[in-house]
Amino acid sequence: MKVFLTFRIFLCILILRETCPQNLRGNVTVTDLHLISENIVPMRRVLDRGPYFDTSATKNVTSLVGITGHLNCRIKNLGNKTVSWIRHRDLHLLTVSESTYTSDQRFTSIYNKQTGDWSLQIKFPQLRDSGVYECQVSTTPPVGYTMVFSVVEPITSILGGPEIYIDLGSTVNLTCVIKHLPDPPISVQWNHNNQEINYDSPRGGVSVITEKGDITTSYLLIQRASIADSGQYSCLPSNANSKSVNVHILKGDHPAAVQKSHLLVSELLSLCFLQICLKLSAQ
Repeated sequence: MKVFLTFRIFLCILILRETCPQNLRGNVTVTDLHLISENIVPMRRVLDRGPYFDTSATKNVTSLVGITGHLNCRIKNLGNKTVSWIRHRDLHLLTVSESTYTSDQRFTSIYNKQTGDWSLQIKFPQLRDSGVYECQVSTTPPVGYTMVFSVVEPITSILGGPEIYIDLGSTVNLTCVIKHLPDPPISVQWNHNNQEINYDSPRGGVSVITEKGDITTSYLLIQRASIADSGQYSCLPSNANSKSVNVHILKGDHPAAVQKSHLLVSELLSLCFLQICLKLSAQ
């Protein structure tokens, strides 16, 4: 090792003498030799360092059901080592280098020479594919970088459902929320009792407002609610599942289900009051 460093220092001196001006060539001192040596050793240590991971890459990846997902693993100083992808759920070896080692051909390893990324591609991901995956390098012992893959599916919901009670003559405000879409829906249709709502009908007072984005929200507004406005309302996004609620327009008394609920609360309060009275009388 000392002979190697001495040879490197000698080469550096020669280079310095050839590149420096004539009047500086004789000024290379022992101190200069020590400085050169101190710079060469750290450089060699960097070169001798084994494979390591670029930890700036995201460890959490989310993909939609059916939409191809990628887990990117960036490795420095890989050398002649191989890269494997392992699924932690069952410790299943998915790929080695660019070869797939599982019968599930949805998994593929892709190497990008320009970035040094080793990507695990998962085609048509399903909810069951969610979990921890590890990018592993064949050092001794092996070193790995774990990532969390989450598969989600579009969700459509109507706030306040599935049963909504509205007083006669008031305004019905149904709010439909659509999440986890690759793109906002082109349209959001509202149905009443399986019939598309006509916003230009003679009834009037019916309108819809749709705000598109990462989370799309559609508001159905029905003014001056009448008994005829009762029934099932459905929100149908163009690229997600539909959702329905039952709207009850109340004329006077609440329906039996609501009356029973109020009766149950009243009975509970009476029971609590009786218990308190018994405790006080016992003191």
